[in-house]
Amino acid sequence: MGEPNGERTARVTAQPSDIEKAAGVLRAGGLVALPTETVYGLGANAEDPAAVSRIFRAKGRPPNHPLIVHIGGAEQLDDWVEEVPASARLLAEHFWPGPLTLVLRRGRRVPLEATGGLETVAVRVPDHPVALALLSAFGGGVTAPSANRFGSVSPTTAQHVRTELGDAVDFVLDGGDCKVGVESTIVDATGDTLSILRPGGVTREDLEAVLGHPLAVPVTSRVRVPGQHPSHYAPRARVVLVEPEKVAAEARLAQELGHQVGVFLPPSLADTPVKAHAVVALPASMAAYARGLYGFLRELDEQGCDLIIASLPAEEGLGLAIANRLRRAAGPRPTV
Repeated sequence: MGEPNGERTARVTAQPSDIEKAAGVLRAGGLVALPTETVYGLGANAEDPAAVSRIFRAKGRPPNHPLIVHIGGAEQLDDWVEEVPASARLLAEHFWPGPLTLVLRRGRRVPLEATGGLETVAVRVPDHPVALALLSAFGGGVTAPSANRFGSVSPTTAQHVRTELGDAVDFVLDGGDCKVGVESTIVDATGDTLSILRPGGVTREDLEAVLGHPLAVPVTSRVRVPGQHPSHYAPRARVVLVEPEKVAAEARLAQELGHQVGVFLPPSLADTPVKAHAVVALPASMAAYARGLYGFLRELDEQGCDLIIASLPAEEGLGLAIANRLRRAAGPRPTV
């Protein structure tokens, strides 16, 4: 199941006429699903409180959960925030466009509806030609959380959006499969010391190399940001996390107890026989694993699994983001 090397053929079906239509939908207060390099987002005009509120209703998202404002370039950052510390500007220069979100003090253009009532705002520049073309044609900022029901698996294809949200979305731009596959890294730049609030597509190591000093990844934060809910990125099946060497034994036991078991099989156990309803042989590359993660979870749901046995990768590089998503998918249940 899945693609052995985690690679997917990129296809972009959105045409210039689609971009113009999507920009018109945004201007009219509608919702547009747009591709980014991370996941598909559910976009609205960032300066239209009524349109932003529609996002929360479509997703079933609590209104106090802040959204990310997507802009067309780093040079626009000062239009949306109150001030930009030198360290934050340095990161923007190095990683935008790209999967990095900066949390800064809210500027006057950003309504409180987009920030969950906070005086901070999360901002990023997506690295996808269709998203950038839409932002250019629209001429403003677009708030865009992942285009799925709140708490469920994020979408990495246009079809995922159509299946999950249906006619709650006014227009879907198809930009092919997302090349990163996990959400952006969120960095808190509101205080004297930067910290990573959500690991993502830009690794901690890359950030530290640019800044020249270590970055903390706190378990909790005074700043609310997307993806902090105890149960998030979750498939319908229950996710249970075990040590890698226990994957096969736990899967066999759960199968014998009557579960329809799906297994994430680590590369180190590729030759290990596993008794399960369905098995995903994970790619050795962390980039390929991240790109395929949400698709793998969806596949096991589609196979009718009610329990998924997985282990956490080494928490370095993109493995940190993958481990974060798997812990959220497993929810507040204890690790086996």
